[in-house]
Amino acid sequence: MNTLYMKQKVFSLRGRFTIKDADENDLYFVEGSFMKLPKSFTISDKEGHEITTITKKTFSFLPKFYVDVEGQETVTISKEFTLFKPRYTIDAAGIDVQGNWWDMDFQVMQNGQVIGSVQKKWLSWGDSYEIQVMDETMEHMLISIVVAIDCAKADQAAGASAAT
Repeated sequence: MNTLYMKQKVFSLRGRFTIKDADENDLYFVEGSFMKLPKSFTISDKEGHEITTITKKTFSFLPKFYVDVEGQETVTISKEFTLFKPRYTIDAAGIDVQGNWWDMDFQVMQNGQVIGSVQKKWLSWGDSYEIQVMDETMEHMLISIVVAIDCAKADQAAGASAAT
């Protein structure tokens, strides 16, 4: 079992941050596109190999994010039409997210087996998450889901602040 830590910088124009191990060594680098359509994020390993691309669908009625892990589209996160509280669905073959993923406190399961869990750290400067990886073969998928959910949340927050 691995424990990873994702901490975003509060004042980062490009959306650049790292995912670290328990010894605070950089393992993954996340970088967002700035002022570019479609909005996207890439996750690279410490050798610089791109492992994930997260892309927001441009020109759609409701926000939708596509997650390509290691060159294959594996996850889609879509906003559902609701009148009050925002609701998103996660579509991935055999992957299920259980818990309160909007507050970043959830487990990720594959075919009924827990492959990891995520918990938000509340007393920190910026968004910080602890990611427990139970199945190391699914590490890339797990961090991709966490970053994609965080992208959907940030998009929702940006939309809500623009509407006021």
